[in-house]
Amino acid sequence: MSQAHATKTLRQPLEHRPGVSEWFGTTQTLFNQVAAFYWQVLDAHPTVLELPAKDALSTLERLTHTTISNSSPVMPLSDVAAQVPAYFRRAAIHAALGATRGFQNHLARWKRAKAKAKGKPCRISPPVPPRTWNRSVVFYAGMWKAATSGRITLKLYDGQTWRWVRFRVGGRAAPEGWQAGSPQAVQHGERWWLHVSLSRKFPRPNKVAIQLAADPKPLLCAVDLNINDALAVCTIQRADGTVIASRFLRGGDELHGRRKLLLGRIARNRRLTGVIAEGEQDNVALWAKVRHLDDDTAHRLSRRIVDFAQAAGTAILVFEHLGTFRPERGKYSRRANAKRSYWLRGKMIHFARYKAWNAGILTCRVNPKNTSRHCARCGAEVVRYAVGQPREGYQPGAPLVWCPRCQQTVHADFNASRAIGQRLVVRCNPSPQEKPPTRLATGETPKGAGVRPSHAAAGPGSANRHGTA
Repeated sequence: MSQAHATKTLRQPLEHRPGVSEWFGTTQTLFNQVAAFYWQVLDAHPTVLELPAKDALSTLERLTHTTISNSSPVMPLSDVAAQVPAYFRRAAIHAALGATRGFQNHLARWKRAKAKAKGKPCRISPPVPPRTWNRSVVFYAGMWKAATSGRITLKLYDGQTWRWVRFRVGGRAAPEGWQAGSPQAVQHGERWWLHVSLSRKFPRPNKVAIQLAADPKPLLCAVDLNINDALAVCTIQRADGTVIASRFLRGGDELHGRRKLLLGRIARNRRLTGVIAEGEQDNVALWAKVRHLDDDTAHRLSRRIVDFAQAAGTAILVFEHLGTFRPERGKYSRRANAKRSYWLRGKMIHFARYKAWNAGILTCRVNPKNTSRHCARCGAEVVRYAVGQPREGYQPGAPLVWCPRCQQTVHADFNASRAIGQRLVVRCNPSPQEKPPTRLATGETPKGAGVRPSHAAAGPGSANRHGTA
């Protein structure tokens, strides 16, 4: 069986040492100078991009690095920066290679789109070479040492020479079974953090259609995302629609209230100033609170969804393919709150996808059309109403649904979650249908003696013609 690759990033805060932590900024400035230099080298020698990564690294070092056997390189790195360690130089080369290849791929994609547009406006913007470089420093094996747990020793540039400096590291340790990569120093505000890439391999799961066609059929976890108090409703169900477990993840009312309070403060501040400076973000602290509130909620709920699916032993996670929604009219705080509620659902799907993949669970999406309007048991149109109201019509947002055909009364979001899961089963295992025979022309008789006329030729009065029940 082939192997799949999962990655994630471990973020750990570094100890702040006055007079020493500033060397991170000096090291990052030098790193970006070297990376920008190798961008220019690649621009002058574009054929290097056609080589594999290892060969490209060797070629760039021959073009720039002065050695005993290579005393006169074409573009010497010493003209830009002296005393650059080998592993530091190679990390900058890889950063420049990645940026250049990304730029060339974007440029080729833009040229294809422009040629396909044939004079019409092209939807893809042309790429722009980096005007400034602000890459974080990657510490390869020769640039860091981990003496004990909770501490790390890094090689930093103080502006004149290179120094080995030890720092205490906070945060959680790397989980078992994951292989750590090269650490990276990233600035968050005034402090520096250590970002460590983690990776592991696991057996690649089969495609969804193959899993649903297997026997016994796997369990799947269907999730209905909402903008009311129940932000997510999860159901663990079999392929035949039997629900084994369900969970309502609430907290939407509290989230909307806190976000609306912050947006109201932003609106009042804007009304008091009357002018918003062009190119400058207003209410920076308040906007940061709104963004962090949504990100924290999306991360927590996506983690709870994946943990619920993993605990039940499911192999498939199903969401709706949600499109663009327009917020209702009203005050600024109300419209902005509704808009960010829609964005939150997209964040939850995005976060749940990579967390589920790290757990070996596949994620897919289905068409959301009428998942709330049809009964998940029999497929008939439902009546949606609130407690104490008559069972008639369809009221969007009401908590209950009642099916006139099968007489089922359930929570509306629970019914939608069941319908989402069954829609995936139907999509992967469509019911076999006979191809309708070609209708005979006027006056034409069936070929061959003793052959019955097709159902299509029996006329509209036939009760057994194709497509009727």
